[in-house]
Amino acid sequence: MHPIEILNWYSFVEAGLFLLVAVAGLVGAVLAAMTREDAFPAGDRQGKWVWVGLLVLSALVVATHFPFLSWAGMVVIGVYFFDVRPQLKDIISGNYGW
Repeated sequence: MHPIEILNWYSFVEAGLFLLVAVAGLVGAVLAAMTREDAFPAGDRQGKWVWVGLLVLSALVVATHFPFLSWAGMVVIGVYFFDVRPQLKDIISGNYGW
């Protein structure tokens, strides 16, 4: 395989992954918008619409491939899915405790 072909393949995979993360950010924004508003302060988190705005903005930044901001957007999307959302689901379902 020619080195230029490998580089083109890598760029295609990278663009696909960025697009996948951007779609995950939009899905997260929809999920945050559908979550009860009182769950966010109960979990000691920013407000509902702050998270919706952060996720939409992060998805847009990731989709446009801004050099440094896209990585920050990926972190915001990851924090929502791996930290905020599980905690909110526990609070809503009543599975909270020490």
